[in-house]
Amino acid sequence: MIIGDNRKKVIENIKDFAQSGNFHEKVELNDPVLTPAQSKEITDFYVNNRKTPTFRIKKAVAVFLAKTATRLINKDTEIIGLEKIPENIGGMLITSNHFSPLENTVIRHLTNTLGRRDLAIISQTSNFAMTGIIGFLMNYADTIPLSTEPRYLAKNFLSVLREKLVDKKQAVLLYPEQEMWFNYRKPRPPKNGAYFFAAKLNVPIVSCFVEMIDKDEDDTTEFKKVKYKLHVLDVLYPDESKSAKENTQLLCEADYNLKKNCYERVYGKKLTYTFENSDIAGWKGSL
Repeated sequence: MIIGDNRKKVIENIKDFAQSGNFHEKVELNDPVLTPAQSKEITDFYVNNRKTPTFRIKKAVAVFLAKTATRLINKDTEIIGLEKIPENIGGMLITSNHFSPLENTVIRHLTNTLGRRDLAIISQTSNFAMTGIIGFLMNYADTIPLSTEPRYLAKNFLSVLREKLVDKKQAVLLYPEQEMWFNYRKPRPPKNGAYFFAAKLNVPIVSCFVEMIDKDEDDTTEFKKVKYKLHVLDVLYPDESKSAKENTQLLCEADYNLKKNCYERVYGKKLTYTFENSDIAGWKGSL
């Protein structure tokens, strides 16, 4: 399913940013841009309301819709490496490549397959300003806003993560690439956040990579339909003898190397960031 307009301009942005090494830049044209005050309003609302009856009802509806979408979108999604996740793993922080507003359904398909009832998804505050059904899901489908505001990060955000990962032993999805790059097949160098939180809370990273396979059927005049193959690459554990800073770096490097090696194996080519038209899954056009 193609979401968003002006796909060619978005692809041009991806090409420019990839080749210049700006891997964490926004490429979408109409993404909300928030002031610090607007971002704080979103995180304050989440912190103050997430346990109220009204919020819980909306969450139940949103999670039901997300699970329904997961079944529809992932009817032919294959999971490789499921056996790498121990049955007694407990809380786990999942990392994956970020290429669509709907690709979190692939990870939800994984947690559903594992028999896990809950999946929390960490998302930037700008996504909470979206409207319509996507905005509703962004706000209520067990999503946790991520802000750069230091006090929120150090206190509220970390407290919610500890509740989810340590106390309730749930699965939490975080995209280390930060920004969504539409249908971009290549793994991008990650930011440190996911690995710092894993190190700080002493929880494992489940490293995943989603392979995208073009189908023969057209989705639009510009794109073919795409199916997914989810690769569970490894489970990475913080080393308790090392500092949070050391673990952050080690986990970050290990996760990126796993994704890089998986990309090279499944697509049969070395990972470079020189743009090719085939970098965009399903695209029938060219630059």
